[in-house]
Amino acid sequence: MSQDILERLRNAIVDLDEEAGIAAAKDAKAAKIDPTVAVENGLTVGMGVLSDRFDEGELFVPELLRASKVFSAATAILTEGISAEEKVGSARGKILIHTVQGDIHDIGKNLVATMLDASGFEVIDLGRDVAVEHVVDMAQKENADIIAGSALLTTTMPRMKDTVDLLQELGIRDKFKCMFGGAPVSEEWVMEFADGYAETASGAVKVAIKLMEEKKGG
Repeated sequence: MSQDILERLRNAIVDLDEEAGIAAAKDAKAAKIDPTVAVENGLTVGMGVLSDRFDEGELFVPELLRASKVFSAATAILTEGISAEEKVGSARGKILIHTVQGDIHDIGKNLVATMLDASGFEVIDLGRDVAVEHVVDMAQKENADIIAGSALLTTTMPRMKDTVDLLQELGIRDKFKCMFGGAPVSEEWVMEFADGYAETASGAVKVAIKLMEEKKGG
């Protein structure tokens, strides 16, 4: 019975069917399926399918946004009645995302934020052109697990390293995993100072999952 409901949650995402997602979520709640299990083994699996299709050019941003809406509607039902602390506990991790200082481009960042949110992460979006000091300050205030940043301009790339350098100066580098991406940056360059690099939005989700596993394990 539980496996059938999880499959329905998965299919609701893949089919972009909000009504089916809500119905499956209500049945999951009635069957007392743990919300974390329902999200991880149902909804998130469906998002993984769509992520692959997006990478292969079979799916586009509007469909991802619809899938995110289905995910949010189902999750709201699954977590209804539980405390804020429990909701945070059921999330995969907390990610602070931004476009780096001096860069006003945010389409890619917004897509990554949507994908992360729809994959079970708690996402705090600071927006675009965010000062290095503000990123570090908010990461501490929000007790984030991961700091994620993007850049589209070659001239703003150094702000990524500046962020990590500031964490080092403050003696708090080990509290956060840092991941970056964007058109002008390369994996080779980013990995000289950060923990993760992603070229695509779906790739960012996979990197974030990996970094959280490392954080929890280490």
